[in-house]
Amino acid sequence: MNDINKIIELLKELVVAYGLKLIGAIAALLIGLWLIKILTKALSRIMEKRDVDVSLRAFLRSGFNIILKILLVISIATMIGIPMTSFVAILGAAGLAVGLALSGTLQNFAGGVIILLLKPYKVGDYVETQGYTGTIKEIQIFHTKMLTVDNKTIIIPNGPLSTGSLTNYSMEPVRRVDLTIGISYGNSYEKAKEVLGQMIKEDTRVLKDPAPFIGLSQLADSSINIAVRLWVNAEDYWGVYFDMNDRVYKTFPDKGLSFPFPQMDVHLIKE
Repeated sequence: MNDINKIIELLKELVVAYGLKLIGAIAALLIGLWLIKILTKALSRIMEKRDVDVSLRAFLRSGFNIILKILLVISIATMIGIPMTSFVAILGAAGLAVGLALSGTLQNFAGGVIILLLKPYKVGDYVETQGYTGTIKEIQIFHTKMLTVDNKTIIIPNGPLSTGSLTNYSMEPVRRVDLTIGISYGNSYEKAKEVLGQMIKEDTRVLKDPAPFIGLSQLADSSINIAVRLWVNAEDYWGVYFDMNDRVYKTFPDKGLSFPFPQMDVHLIKE
């Protein structure tokens, strides 16, 4: 009976000694998370007002949020009564173990830093990389979000993005539209070239410098292929590409120019 009373008294002492600290630590954790949320939103508003690069905003916001949460954990550990020296030793050992386990994640973090420093792409650029093509939506601390043309979000780790090949279609202000127009044998190439030249001249989106190019590129099996090279502003690329094909299809028949189709001459030899 005396042993039970001693145990009860010991439990009471532990509750009195650590119960209030534990309640205070939980309250501090909840308040701290709430404050971190507010501070992160405030940082976002400040960066937006100061016109910080859109590509940098998500990266800084994520890093700021993680650092504040680490500081919060350290503060709560101190409140509970864990000695800082012991806590730092535990944190260092845990950090080493986590670092070895998450080496790929650390590579992604380093990749994000490299991307933001070297700027191979930024938010809003249309790129092709890692087997995907789309518009960069957000650059975060560990990964990049890409939006495809059919409205799918692709999440790609920053590590491979910083070391792999990447095609950025938005980096240069102008792009070249490459078209191949086929006409049937027997049609006049000069006539086709004249019609194409007039169509190009009428489209104000086509740049005069560099000058447009029209040339006979190939005498194929069933067609005469004409190469057309047009320089346009990057934002006009797809508009010019589709409109030119549409105009060729509608205009050529009216000008006496026909489109080819696969054909074969068969000669029958009577024995």
